[in-house]
Amino acid sequence: MITGASSGIGGALAIELAKRGARLGLVARRADALTEVAGTIETSGGQALVLPADVRDADSLKQLAEQLQSTLGPVDVLIANAGIGPTRDGSDLNAKEVSDVININVIGAANSVSAVLPQMVARGQGHLVVISSLAAYRGLPRSAAYCASKAAVSAFFESLRLDLEPRGIAVTIIHPGFIKTPLTSGREAQMPFLMELDDAVRKIVRAIETRKKSYAFPWQLASIVRAGMVMPIWMYDRISRKNSFRE
Repeated sequence: MITGASSGIGGALAIELAKRGARLGLVARRADALTEVAGTIETSGGQALVLPADVRDADSLKQLAEQLQSTLGPVDVLIANAGIGPTRDGSDLNAKEVSDVININVIGAANSVSAVLPQMVARGQGHLVVISSLAAYRGLPRSAAYCASKAAVSAFFESLRLDLEPRGIAVTIIHPGFIKTPLTSGREAQMPFLMELDDAVRKIVRAIETRKKSYAFPWQLASIVRAGMVMPIWMYDRISRKNSFRE
């Protein structure tokens, strides 16, 4: 079950996983775009079920998870990928926009987990994956809501890992850098080590298949971001204002 599967990372992940034999439940708000992704999968001989829904609607997601289970079988892997990432200077803070980012990126991920977790706990197996971001590590310019959402979702899934691994349920947190998707198109800010979508998807799939607890890439940008975690605040502020890193 993949949320945000209508385009970008989610759509590309769905197509790649289908090539590897996965049967997929595709979740997003745009039914027409989901149908297009499903058509690509089915043309190649795969199986995909279109499940239009808004991840902010917990009841709807639970119904879809039940529908998926009755049609294709138990959900073995959840990929919580749905997310938005508006860019806005802090001086122009928009409360509604912040609320939308948190509700989709964090509450939406929690709703997705809640929809499939009872099945996994009952079976004593499963795998929860979240697409977070390198933006989770520290606050970045013009990205207050986005950074907050990614920091929250990373901590949320890390806590779940501590609780659920002893119950047979793996948890993987993916921290990508800049990837060529609709989310990054047209962005004027610097995007160092920008990756092609296909290359990024292959890395994500490998991390999922090997059940990594956490995976950050590309290594060059991940190393820079990790270094930022131990920098003195004055140094971090100066570098970050000059070089705005953002997924």
